[in-house]
Amino acid sequence: MITILGTGLLGSGFARALLRRGERVHVWNRTAARAQALVADGAHAFDEPELACVGAARVHIVVSDDAAVDAVLEAARPDGTYAVYDHTTTSTSGVLERTRRWRHAGVTYLHAPVFMGPGNALESSGLMLVSGDRNAVANATPVLSPMTGKLVDLGPRVDAAAAFKLLGNTLLMALTAGFTDMLGLAKATGIAPEEVAGLFDHFNPGASLPARFRRMISAPWEDPSWALAMARKDAGLVQAEAAGAGVELMMIPAVAARMDALIAQGLGEVDWTVLARDVLPPR
Repeated sequence: MITILGTGLLGSGFARALLRRGERVHVWNRTAARAQALVADGAHAFDEPELACVGAARVHIVVSDDAAVDAVLEAARPDGTYAVYDHTTTSTSGVLERTRRWRHAGVTYLHAPVFMGPGNALESSGLMLVSGDRNAVANATPVLSPMTGKLVDLGPRVDAAAAFKLLGNTLLMALTAGFTDMLGLAKATGIAPEEVAGLFDHFNPGASLPARFRRMISAPWEDPSWALAMARKDAGLVQAEAAGAGVELMMIPAVAARMDALIAQGLGEVDWTVLARDVLPPR
């Protein structure tokens, strides 16, 4: 029997996928109606986390944040008879503390955050990350792999999966902020959002992201492919177009301010990836 604690969109997807594979599944959710909704699919819903975990071979936690994970664990009172796999996006410090605390209590707690939507959880696709104790990861791999399209082991560092999940989310947030400013500029210049989408039929930098990132961390500032001053000029054009139409941008103003600070330090002619100078290791 497998227990899912937290049956929001992602947890419900996991539960239904397990039920489709013929597993017996216990579910609990703080809002009981969300767990009860899975009864029609064959799950057994419980009012208390501890009761939902009785007899479990393993327990999966899918909740909102560090505080929710800690509260659920305290309520479930794991006793070491099953492993706990936590798919919640949390802090690195939270993962370190929970792993230490529950190991001391004889419980295997393993953080395995995901890059998944509800559909991925239901179809066992997407990406799942894991890291930490080698024996715990080895034991988890056969049961976690069928839940995802790809399980990535990030090594023995306990909080590595948590860190890489936050790294990925940072990129997603940056992309969304960038798309928002693109739409802002489109509004300012009278271009429909559907027309903007057509740009990617011809200009799609996504495939070049890994190479761009590697170039950035190699710090090629004295060999510019796009000088900082020229990049700042283009940022200024974007800002002027938006300001002229009364459109407020989200990301470009912050980037432009950083550019101005570096140009004031005499760095206008170096590669614009110098934006990352202060967060890279010293050369």
